[in-house]
Formats: sequence, structure tokens, C-alpha cells
Amino acid sequence: MSVRPWRDIQRKKTRKIKVGDVEVGGDSPISVQSMTNTLTTDIKATVQQIKSLENVGADLVRVSCPDEESSLALKKIVKEVNIPIIADIHFHYKRAIEAAESGASCLRINPGNIGKSERVKEVIKAAKDNGCSIRIGVNAGSLEKELLEKYGEPCPEAMVESALNHVKILEDNDFYEFKISCKASDVFLAVAAYYGISDACNYPIHLGITEAGGMIPGTIKSSIGMGSLLWAGIGDTIRVSLSADPVEEIKVGFNMLKSLNLRHRGVNIISCPSCARQNFNVISTVGELEKRLEHITTPMTLSVIGCVVNGPGEAKETDIGLTGGKSHQIYINGEKHHILREGNMIDHLVDLCEKKQKELLEKKV
Repeated sequence: MSVRPWRDIQRKKTRKIKVGDVEVGGDSPISVQSMTNTLTTDIKATVQQIKSLENVGADLVRVSCPDEESSLALKKIVKEVNIPIIADIHFHYKRAIEAAESGASCLRINPGNIGKSERVKEVIKAAKDNGCSIRIGVNAGSLEKELLEKYGEPCPEAMVESALNHVKILEDNDFYEFKISCKASDVFLAVAAYYGISDACNYPIHLGITEAGGMIPGTIKSSIGMGSLLWAGIGDTIRVSLSADPVEEIKVGFNMLKSLNLRHRGVNIISCPSCARQNFNVISTVGELEKRLEHITTPMTLSVIGCVVNGPGEAKETDIGLTGGKSHQIYINGEKHHILREGNMIDHLVDLCEKKQKELLEKKV
């Protein structure tokens, strides 16, 4: 029996497109995105939320344009932020045209509710004229009526057919700057649809389990569905859909990619769940470290283990490590470095991580 290399993820090489200045597909890093939940017409609140997403590393942000006032508000919003904006369009194709003219970098259109192909052609023209890409956003909850009649229910085949129908419209109009998503709230349905569309074409894929739920269940659901697809090499950009602060979506997205060694940003903390052997309060220590280390963007690993059972082994595999004992052993680059006998443990580890970031950045220069 042949065994696949245990750390080897072979990403499918898809066509590369651009969303503003962010490359999606091909050999580009898997981008992480979220969506604002403010009223788009409240420009100040929307800009503030986009900036908060920028601060935690978002590559792209989607903004809903349900009416003309919202799509026109993009003119001011895009001038005040630093990352590309994707306009989320449903039901009315004119919103897509207005959004393109207002500076959106990408137009997300839903085949199930955008209307006739003639309307899609007008959206394509607006995208071409304004340098926009497009996302064909298929959703199991809003498939075209004729496909539901044909298949009887939302199913992977119906979702893939919906996507391919719109792929043909775009290709027939000589437009190739697009990506595709096939989202469903059912993990099995979404995963099967994504496998189907990945097999059917080589356009970049946007991954998501739609309406996944609250912070904990939504994270688990998304990790199972999206994680299995990413592990199979499918996916060029991701959004974790949570009923939570959009900032949390970005954090979960990056942690998902970190776990699969697909992309690293900031400090990856390896920590034990704690037990009676712990020589300090691991849970509160890690919680505080997560907050205190959010400003670090350079990839690095930090192990925080409460006792000597697994502590030394984990520390030897990380950039910085702490193993709990009567005196806490500090490891640097996998080697024993010094003993921490007194002083604030959290302050000490934050200081070490900041020094590590400075050292890594100086090496790049």
C-alpha cells in the first residue's frame, strides 16, 4: 500500500486572477477574507470594521450592497481602506454595475438570484470596464428554480451545474477573471460540490461552509469541511462564516491554514490542556499570551507546556519554548537557553517573541 507523504499537501494549480492587488489562485498564498456586518450606508462604521479586519491580517473584505445607496457608498469606503473590497450582490444586477463603477475590486454574484444571462452580460461589461474580477457564488439555499425542478432538491450535481452554466456565460463573453464558490450549510453537500467543481474546471476556488453557526460550532463545522478540502489541495481563498465578530473569522481562518502548514502569520502557540501536573496556570497564561501577542505578524512558534512530560519534546520543535517545573526552563530555537526563576512569565515570553520578530525581520533585510 502506498502511503502519501504525511506532511505533503499538493495544491491544485488553478488559474491565477487578481482581486485588486491580491493574487488568487495558481501558486499564490491562500487568502483569508471576511465580510462586514455593519450597514454599508454607515460609512464610518463600515470603514472602522474593515480596518479592524486589516489589523488581524485580512487579505480581502466583502461588503454587502443591497441597495443603490450602499453600492454608491463604496466610493468613499474604498478610499479609506487599504485592502480590496468585494461587493456582495444579490437580486439586482444594477447594484453590481454601480459597485464596479464605485471602486469595488470584485463582484460576487449569485447565479440563483441575479437573473437572466443578459443581465449577467451587463455585469461582465461593467467588470471589464472597471478592472473588476467576479466571483460566481453558488449557494445551496438559493439555486435556480429550473435546477431544483430538475434534481428535486439541492444536491452537488445541481450546484456544479449552476456554476458551470455561469462559467459558460463568462467564457462566451471572453471574461476569465473569476473565481467560484459552491457553498452549503451542510458539510457533506458543500464538500461534494467543491470536489465536483474542482474536477470540472481549473478556475480558482473560494471555500466556505455557509451559515456555519456560532463561534464554537461554526469553527468546528468549518474546520471539518474546509479543512478536508484544503488537505486535498482544493481552495485558493477562504472565508469562515461565523455568527460572531468578523475579526474572529479571520483568526479562525489563519489558524486553519496554520494547522495544515499552508500559511503562517503571527505566533502559533502550542500549549497543553493542563492537568494536576502543571506548575503554573496554563489556561490563564495562554489566554493572556494570545491577547498580548496579537500585534506580532511574523510567523513563529511558541510552546507553553505545564510540566516536563511533553514540555522538552515540544520545546525542541519550536522557536521559543517554556517547560514548567520548580524553575521554568526556557528553550530558544530548540535548545535549552536559560531558567526562569523569577519575574513575570507572560512579560518574559512576550519580550522573547518580540525579540524573535525583530531578529527575523532583520534577517530579511
